[in-house]
Amino acid sequence: MQVFGLVGNPVGHSLSPPMHEAAYECHGMDARYVTFEPEPAALETAIEGAEALGISGLNVTIPFKQDVLSLVEPDELADRIGAVNTIDFSGDQPTGHNTDADGARRALEEQGDAELDGATAVVVGAGGAGRAVAFALADAGSTVHVVNRTVERATALAADVPGASGHGLDALMDLVPDADVLVNATSVGMEEDASPVPQTALHGNLVVLDAVYSPLETRLLRDAADCGATTVDGAWMLLYQGAIAFERWTGRDAPITEMNEALRTGLRGDR
Repeated sequence: MQVFGLVGNPVGHSLSPPMHEAAYECHGMDARYVTFEPEPAALETAIEGAEALGISGLNVTIPFKQDVLSLVEPDELADRIGAVNTIDFSGDQPTGHNTDADGARRALEEQGDAELDGATAVVVGAGGAGRAVAFALADAGSTVHVVNRTVERATALAADVPGASGHGLDALMDLVPDADVLVNATSVGMEEDASPVPQTALHGNLVVLDAVYSPLETRLLRDAADCGATTVDGAWMLLYQGAIAFERWTGRDAPITEMNEALRTGLRGDR
């Protein structure tokens, strides 16, 4: 039996297990997906132990995405982003990858029908998710404007992303009306019915992705839909990053329909 899993702290409410196990069932694989919750001081031991036990692959979530970078051999994208969310143990040494970036890109392109090459994109948030999204958009050919509550963090991220610029939240009213793509990479909208972007800045030609997936319909997405914009909920980004990890680990095509059904069933059960 192959074992895959998720390492983070906390991970008790993760929806990755049912999503990945739906893929194993679809392919008739003898595999399980389990969660691991080491203390931060034990992270290195946990990764070494996973390799020693023959675990095939791990996803990595908060708060370990940056810390695990030094414990694996990161690929070029993960190294640039400065975060790893997927570890592959199939080689001579563990390799680290970031599937959040391509997960966001696929969500925008496949569910939002966004043309990213040549687009103007606004990314709200300069944390881990914001970094992944900003690099994904820039690599796809978009001009990226990073907006963050702390402008210094926005400008620091923009300095790492080719062609990007950094701004404070007060720039949203100037940037969003001229944008083609808008991504919320903050947690605003998760705990309260609030949006990080004023509704008056939104317009019907936008493709809007909200990385928040609980609730699925955030205030930002409702406001955007009311303006006629194309909306993409955060579960799509979560789905695609998981599908890319599955394909890397197994060499098989991810069964998107089955994984999506399991994910959304889990989300409905949380509410």
